[in-house]
Amino acid sequence: MPLCFNTVADYLEAARQMADAGRPTLARLLAEEAADRVSDAAESARILNEFPGSSLRQEDSP
Repeated sequence: MPLCFNTVADYLEAARQMADAGRPTLARLLAEEAADRVSDAAESARILNEFPGSSLRQEDSP
């Protein structure tokens, strides 16, 4: 069954699954995406604190 990401909860569930599977980098990236999708800064920080690590995202150059 393909993964479907429509909500913050979908990203968080996938992040937790990746963390449980020993894939912390992928878990962090999924958590960052979830954090980007919430409007509350405190909730965003809480999500990122649950999945420690530095961002590995590459931003597009202008």
